Amino acid sequence: MTKKTRVLVVEDSLTVRRHLCALLAADPEIELAGAAADGRAAIELCRTLRPDVVTIDMMLPVMNGLAATEYIMAHCPTPILVVSASFNRGELFKTYDALAAGAVDVLEKPTGSEPEGAWQRAFVAKVKLIARIPVITHPRLRLAGLHRSAATPPATLTKRQAAVIAIGASTGGPAAIVEVLRGMPAAIRQPILFVLHINEPFGDAFAEWLDGQTSLRVAYPADGDPVAAAGGRVVMAPPGRHLIVRDGRFRLTCDPERHSCRPSVDVLFESAAREYGGDAAAAVLTGMGRDGAAGLLAIRRAGGVTIAQDEASSVVYGMPREAAALGAAERILPLNEIGPALGLLAVAPVAGRA
Repeated sequence: MTKKTRVLVVEDSLTVRRHLCALLAADPEIELAGAAADGRAAIELCRTLRPDVVTIDMMLPVMNGLAATEYIMAHCPTPILVVSASFNRGELFKTYDALAAGAVDVLEKPTGSEPEGAWQRAFVAKVKLIARIPVITHPRLRLAGLHRSAATPPATLTKRQAAVIAIGASTGGPAAIVEVLRGMPAAIRQPILFVLHINEPFGDAFAEWLDGQTSLRVAYPADGDPVAAAGGRVVMAPPGRHLIVRDGRFRLTCDPERHSCRPSVDVLFESAAREYGGDAAAAVLTGMGRDGAAGLLAIRRAGGVTIAQDEASSVVYGMPREAAALGAAERILPLNEIGPALGLLAVAPVAGRA
Protein backbone atom coordinates (compact mmCIF):
# COMPACT_ATOMS: atom_id res chain seq x y z
CA MET A 1 0.00 0.00 0.00
CA THR A 2 1.35 3.43 -1.00
CA LYS A 3 2.19 5.66 1.95
CA LYS A 4 -0.08 8.68 2.13
CA THR A 5 1.30 12.23 2.29
CA ARG A 6 0.66 13.57 5.80
CA VAL A 7 -0.14 17.29 5.91
CA LEU A 8 -0.32 19.82 8.74
CA VAL A 9 -2.53 22.85 7.97
CA VAL A 10 -1.70 26.13 9.75
CA GLU A 11 -4.33 28.84 9.27
CA ASP A 12 -5.96 31.21 11.77
CA SER A 13 -9.28 31.60 9.93
CA LEU A 14 -11.55 28.76 11.01
CA THR A 15 -13.48 28.89 7.73
CA VAL A 16 -10.34 28.73 5.57
CA ARG A 17 -8.74 26.11 7.80
CA ARG A 18 -11.75 23.83 7.53
CA HIS A 19 -11.84 24.31 3.76
CA LEU A 20 -8.18 23.41 3.31
CA CYS A 21 -8.52 20.42 5.63
CA ALA A 22 -11.56 19.17 3.71
CA LEU A 23 -9.74 19.49 0.38
CA LEU A 24 -6.80 17.48 1.64
CA ALA A 25 -8.86 14.84 3.45
CA ALA A 26 -10.85 14.21 0.28
CA ASP A 27 -7.77 13.12 -1.66
CA PRO A 28 -7.03 9.38 -1.32
CA GLU A 29 -3.28 10.00 -1.46
CA ILE A 30 -3.27 12.50 1.42
CA GLU A 31 -3.77 12.11 5.16
CA LEU A 32 -4.62 15.16 7.26
CA ALA A 33 -2.08 14.96 10.07
CA GLY A 34 -3.45 17.92 12.01
CA ALA A 35 -4.37 21.61 12.02
CA ALA A 36 -3.21 24.65 13.98
CA ALA A 37 -4.52 28.19 14.33
CA ASP A 38 -1.27 29.93 15.35
CA GLY A 39 2.47 29.66 14.83
CA ARG A 40 3.35 28.35 18.26
CA ALA A 41 0.82 25.50 17.99
CA ALA A 42 2.17 24.78 14.51
CA ILE A 43 5.67 24.25 15.90
CA GLU A 44 4.44 21.89 18.62
CA LEU A 45 2.36 19.85 16.18
CA CYS A 46 5.21 19.71 13.69
CA ARG A 47 7.53 18.36 16.39
CA THR A 48 5.06 15.73 17.62
CA LEU A 49 3.26 14.72 14.42
CA ARG A 50 6.22 14.89 12.00
CA PRO A 51 4.09 15.67 8.92
CA ASP A 52 5.41 15.33 5.37
CA VAL A 53 4.22 18.85 4.45
CA VAL A 54 3.14 22.00 6.29
CA THR A 55 0.85 24.59 4.68
CA ILE A 56 1.11 27.90 6.50
CA ASP A 57 -0.28 31.42 6.37
CA MET A 58 2.07 34.30 7.18
CA MET A 59 -0.38 36.32 9.26
CA LEU A 60 -0.97 34.27 12.41
CA PRO A 61 -1.64 35.12 16.06
CA VAL A 62 0.73 34.32 18.97
CA MET A 63 3.63 33.65 16.57
CA ASN A 64 3.52 34.69 12.92
CA GLY A 65 4.13 32.39 9.98
CA LEU A 66 7.65 33.66 9.34
CA ALA A 67 8.83 32.96 12.90
CA ALA A 68 7.21 29.53 12.81
CA THR A 69 8.83 28.75 9.45
CA GLU A 70 12.27 29.78 10.73
CA TYR A 71 11.90 27.58 13.80
CA ILE A 72 10.58 24.57 11.88
CA MET A 73 13.37 24.74 9.31
CA ALA A 74 16.00 25.08 12.03
CA HIS A 75 14.75 22.31 14.33
CA CYS A 76 12.46 19.91 12.46
CA PRO A 77 12.91 20.61 8.74
CA THR A 78 9.71 19.93 6.78
CA PRO A 79 8.61 21.01 3.28
CA ILE A 80 6.55 24.17 3.78
CA LEU A 81 4.01 25.68 1.39
CA VAL A 82 3.11 29.27 2.19
CA VAL A 83 -0.60 29.88 1.48
CA SER A 84 -1.21 33.60 1.77
CA ALA A 85 -3.53 36.39 0.71
CA SER A 86 -1.38 39.26 1.99
CA PHE A 87 0.05 41.51 -0.69
CA ASN A 88 1.09 44.75 0.99
CA ARG A 89 4.81 45.46 1.05
CA GLY A 90 5.48 44.40 4.64
CA GLU A 91 3.55 41.15 4.34
CA LEU A 92 5.17 40.32 1.00
CA PHE A 93 8.57 40.81 2.63
CA LYS A 94 7.60 38.28 5.30
CA THR A 95 6.79 35.79 2.54
CA TYR A 96 10.19 36.37 0.91
CA ASP A 97 11.88 35.99 4.29
CA ALA A 98 10.04 32.69 4.77
CA LEU A 99 11.22 31.47 1.35
CA ALA A 100 14.77 32.52 2.21
CA ALA A 101 14.45 30.63 5.51
CA GLY A 102 13.57 27.41 3.70
CA ALA A 103 9.87 27.43 2.75
CA VAL A 104 9.65 25.61 -0.58
CA ASP A 105 6.94 27.54 -2.42
CA VAL A 106 4.09 30.01 -2.12
CA LEU A 107 0.49 29.88 -3.32
CA GLU A 108 -1.99 32.74 -3.39
CA LYS A 109 -5.24 32.12 -1.54
CA PRO A 110 -8.26 31.92 -3.87
CA THR A 111 -9.62 35.28 -4.92
CA GLY A 112 -12.96 33.95 -6.14
CA SER A 113 -12.20 34.78 -9.77
CA GLU A 114 -10.66 31.40 -10.60
CA PRO A 115 -12.54 28.81 -12.70
CA GLU A 116 -14.51 26.46 -10.48
CA GLY A 117 -12.24 23.89 -8.85
CA ALA A 118 -9.04 25.27 -10.42
CA TRP A 119 -7.50 26.63 -7.23
CA GLN A 120 -8.45 23.55 -5.26
CA ARG A 121 -6.75 21.26 -7.78
CA ALA A 122 -3.66 23.48 -7.87
CA PHE A 123 -3.45 23.47 -4.06
CA VAL A 124 -3.62 19.68 -3.73
CA ALA A 125 -1.19 19.18 -6.62
CA LYS A 126 1.33 21.60 -5.12
CA VAL A 127 1.14 19.89 -1.71
CA LYS A 128 1.89 16.53 -3.35
CA LEU A 129 4.73 18.02 -5.38
CA ILE A 130 6.61 19.68 -2.52
CA ALA A 131 6.18 16.59 -0.35
CA ARG A 132 8.79 14.94 -2.59
CA ILE A 133 11.41 17.63 -1.98
CA PRO A 134 14.08 16.60 0.57
CA VAL A 135 14.45 19.77 2.64
CA ILE A 136 17.46 20.64 4.74
CA THR A 137 18.08 22.18 8.15
CA HIS A 138 17.93 25.96 7.72
CA PRO A 139 19.54 26.45 4.28
CA ARG A 140 21.83 29.30 5.33
CA LEU A 141 23.32 27.30 8.19
CA ARG A 142 23.85 24.26 6.00
CA LEU A 143 25.29 26.12 3.05
CA ALA A 144 27.75 28.03 5.23
CA GLY A 145 29.21 24.75 6.42
CA LEU A 146 29.64 23.00 3.09
CA HIS A 147 32.94 21.22 2.64
CA ARG A 148 34.83 23.14 -0.03
CA SER A 149 37.55 20.66 -0.97
CA ALA A 150 35.28 18.56 -3.20
CA ALA A 151 34.62 21.44 -5.59
CA THR A 152 36.80 23.03 -8.24
CA PRO A 153 38.47 26.10 -6.70
CA PRO A 154 36.87 29.24 -8.16
CA ALA A 155 40.30 30.65 -9.03
CA THR A 156 40.68 27.99 -11.73
CA LEU A 157 37.35 28.81 -13.39
CA THR A 158 38.60 31.38 -15.86
CA LYS A 159 41.15 34.13 -16.36
CA ARG A 160 38.94 36.47 -18.36
CA GLN A 161 36.32 39.05 -17.43
CA ALA A 162 32.69 39.05 -18.49
CA ALA A 163 30.65 41.92 -19.94
CA VAL A 164 27.45 40.68 -18.36
CA ILE A 165 26.52 38.04 -15.76
CA ALA A 166 23.15 36.26 -15.96
CA ILE A 167 21.66 34.08 -13.21
CA GLY A 168 18.52 31.95 -13.13
CA ALA A 169 16.76 30.15 -10.27
CA SER A 170 13.44 28.65 -9.26
CA THR A 171 12.49 26.59 -6.18
CA GLY A 172 14.93 27.49 -3.40
CA GLY A 173 16.01 30.53 -5.40
CA PRO A 174 15.38 33.32 -2.86
CA ALA A 175 17.91 31.93 -0.38
CA ALA A 176 20.30 30.92 -3.15
CA ILE A 177 20.47 34.30 -4.88
CA VAL A 178 21.10 36.05 -1.57
CA GLU A 179 24.00 33.67 -0.93
CA VAL A 180 25.44 34.28 -4.41
CA LEU A 181 25.14 38.08 -4.31
CA ARG A 182 26.66 38.26 -0.84
CA GLY A 183 29.64 36.31 -2.18
CA MET A 184 30.33 38.86 -4.92
CA PRO A 185 32.38 42.04 -4.58
CA ALA A 186 30.44 45.23 -3.92
CA ALA A 187 32.49 47.19 -6.45
CA ILE A 188 31.64 45.16 -9.56
CA ARG A 189 31.07 47.13 -12.77
CA GLN A 190 29.12 44.63 -14.85
CA PRO A 191 25.34 44.30 -14.87
CA ILE A 192 23.98 41.17 -13.18
CA LEU A 193 20.76 39.94 -14.80
CA PHE A 194 18.48 37.72 -12.76
CA VAL A 195 15.41 35.58 -13.46
CA LEU A 196 13.46 33.95 -10.63
CA HIS A 197 10.36 31.81 -11.04
CA ILE A 198 7.91 33.23 -8.50
CA ASN A 199 4.14 33.33 -8.87
CA GLU A 200 2.29 36.57 -9.34
CA PRO A 201 1.39 38.60 -7.35
CA PHE A 202 4.12 37.48 -4.97
CA GLY A 203 6.91 38.68 -7.25
CA ASP A 204 5.80 42.31 -7.26
CA ALA A 205 8.12 43.51 -4.49
CA PHE A 206 10.84 40.86 -4.66
CA ALA A 207 13.46 43.15 -6.24
CA GLU A 208 12.91 45.68 -3.44
CA TRP A 209 13.29 42.94 -0.82
CA LEU A 210 16.44 41.58 -2.47
CA ASP A 211 17.86 45.10 -2.64
CA GLY A 212 17.88 45.13 1.15
CA GLN A 213 19.66 41.78 1.49
CA THR A 214 23.04 42.66 -0.08
CA SER A 215 25.27 45.65 -0.80
CA LEU A 216 24.36 45.45 -4.50
CA ARG A 217 21.45 47.54 -5.77
CA VAL A 218 18.55 45.54 -7.23
CA ALA A 219 15.67 46.80 -9.39
CA TYR A 220 13.29 45.90 -12.19
CA PRO A 221 14.18 47.58 -15.50
CA ALA A 222 11.96 49.55 -17.81
CA ASP A 223 11.65 48.42 -21.41
CA GLY A 224 14.37 50.13 -23.43
CA ASP A 225 16.69 50.96 -20.53
CA PRO A 226 20.36 50.90 -21.68
CA VAL A 227 22.35 47.93 -20.40
CA ALA A 228 25.43 50.11 -19.93
CA ALA A 229 23.62 52.19 -17.30
CA ALA A 230 23.05 49.05 -15.19
CA GLY A 231 26.72 48.39 -14.50
CA GLY A 232 27.32 47.27 -10.92
CA ARG A 233 23.63 46.60 -10.29
CA VAL A 234 21.29 43.61 -10.32
CA VAL A 235 18.54 43.85 -12.92
CA MET A 236 15.68 41.43 -12.29
CA ALA A 237 13.03 40.22 -14.70
CA PRO A 238 9.65 41.54 -13.52
CA PRO A 239 6.79 39.10 -12.87
CA GLY A 240 5.05 37.94 -16.01
CA ARG A 241 7.58 39.42 -18.47
CA HIS A 242 10.56 37.90 -20.26
CA LEU A 243 13.77 39.88 -19.85
CA ILE A 244 16.14 39.97 -22.83
CA VAL A 245 19.12 42.05 -23.94
CA ARG A 246 19.15 43.33 -27.51
CA ASP A 247 21.14 46.08 -29.22
CA GLY A 248 22.51 47.33 -25.91
CA ARG A 249 19.10 47.68 -24.27
CA PHE A 250 16.84 45.71 -21.97
CA ARG A 251 13.62 44.50 -23.53
CA LEU A 252 10.60 43.22 -21.63
CA THR A 253 8.28 41.00 -23.63
CA CYS A 254 5.04 39.10 -23.24
CA ASP A 255 6.13 36.40 -25.69
CA PRO A 256 4.79 32.88 -25.00
CA GLU A 257 5.93 31.05 -21.90
CA ARG A 258 8.96 28.77 -22.12
CA HIS A 259 8.70 25.59 -20.02
CA SER A 260 5.48 27.09 -18.61
CA CYS A 261 7.52 30.05 -17.34
CA ARG A 262 7.43 33.78 -17.99
CA PRO A 263 9.97 35.11 -17.21
CA SER A 264 12.12 32.29 -18.52
CA VAL A 265 15.80 31.72 -17.75
CA ASP A 266 16.34 30.22 -21.22
CA VAL A 267 14.97 33.34 -22.91
CA LEU A 268 17.37 35.59 -20.98
CA PHE A 269 20.39 33.32 -21.42
CA GLU A 270 19.83 32.86 -25.16
CA SER A 271 19.60 36.62 -25.67
CA ALA A 272 22.82 37.09 -23.68
CA ALA A 273 24.55 34.51 -25.90
CA ARG A 274 23.43 36.37 -29.03
CA GLU A 275 24.29 39.81 -27.68
CA TYR A 276 27.60 39.10 -25.92
CA GLY A 277 28.88 35.76 -27.19
CA GLY A 278 32.01 34.76 -25.31
CA ASP A 279 31.81 37.86 -23.12
CA ALA A 280 28.74 36.50 -21.29
CA ALA A 281 28.77 34.47 -18.07
CA ALA A 282 25.83 32.64 -16.52
CA ALA A 283 24.85 30.41 -13.62
CA VAL A 284 21.88 28.11 -13.13
CA LEU A 285 20.86 27.74 -9.49
CA THR A 286 18.48 25.44 -7.63
CA GLY A 287 15.08 24.90 -9.18
CA MET A 288 12.46 22.50 -10.44
CA GLY A 289 12.22 21.65 -14.14
CA ARG A 290 14.66 22.33 -16.95
CA ASP A 291 14.41 26.05 -17.69
CA GLY A 292 17.88 27.52 -18.14
CA ALA A 293 19.66 24.39 -19.34
CA ALA A 294 19.36 25.11 -23.08
CA GLY A 295 20.19 28.79 -22.55
CA LEU A 296 23.27 27.91 -20.52
CA LEU A 297 24.38 25.62 -23.34
CA ALA A 298 23.93 28.48 -25.85
CA ILE A 299 26.25 30.66 -23.75
CA ARG A 300 28.83 27.90 -23.46
CA ARG A 301 28.75 27.23 -27.21
CA ALA A 302 29.26 30.97 -27.77
CA GLY A 303 32.42 30.78 -25.65
CA GLY A 304 31.02 32.23 -22.45
CA VAL A 305 31.58 31.05 -18.88
CA THR A 306 28.90 28.75 -17.47
CA ILE A 307 28.24 27.41 -13.96
CA ALA A 308 25.62 25.07 -12.49
CA GLN A 309 24.94 24.61 -8.78
CA ASP A 310 25.81 21.18 -7.43
CA GLU A 311 23.32 18.64 -6.11
CA ALA A 312 24.43 18.74 -2.46
CA SER A 313 23.70 22.46 -2.06
CA SER A 314 20.53 22.60 -4.20
CA VAL A 315 17.12 22.64 -2.56
CA VAL A 316 15.83 21.06 -5.78
CA TYR A 317 18.37 19.55 -8.15
CA GLY A 318 16.26 19.95 -11.28
CA MET A 319 17.41 22.88 -13.43
CA PRO A 320 21.12 22.45 -12.54
CA ARG A 321 20.91 18.70 -13.21
CA GLU A 322 19.42 19.31 -16.67
CA ALA A 323 22.18 21.81 -17.42
CA ALA A 324 24.85 19.32 -16.33
CA ALA A 325 23.26 16.53 -18.37
CA LEU A 326 23.39 18.72 -21.51
CA GLY A 327 27.05 19.51 -20.95
CA ALA A 328 26.10 23.17 -20.58
CA ALA A 329 28.06 23.82 -17.38
CA GLU A 330 31.77 24.55 -17.59
CA ARG A 331 31.92 24.08 -13.83
CA ILE A 332 29.57 22.56 -11.24
CA LEU A 333 30.05 24.31 -7.91
CA PRO A 334 28.49 24.35 -4.44
CA LEU A 335 26.40 27.43 -3.78
CA ASN A 336 28.91 29.10 -1.48
CA GLU A 337 31.52 29.08 -4.28
CA ILE A 338 29.34 30.48 -7.06
CA GLY A 339 29.38 34.10 -5.85
CA PRO A 340 33.17 34.23 -5.48
CA ALA A 341 33.61 32.49 -8.85
CA LEU A 342 31.37 35.01 -10.61
CA GLY A 343 33.13 37.77 -8.71
CA LEU A 344 36.38 36.84 -10.44
CA LEU A 345 34.69 37.62 -13.77
CA ALA A 346 33.45 40.98 -12.57
CA VAL A 347 36.62 42.71 -11.47
CA ALA A 348 36.83 44.84 -14.64
CA PRO A 349 34.61 45.63 -17.62
CA VAL A 350 35.34 44.19 -21.04
CA ALA A 351 36.53 46.97 -23.29
CA GLY A 352 34.08 48.18 -25.86
CA ARG A 353 31.05 46.30 -24.59
CA ALA A 354 27.85 47.70 -23.05
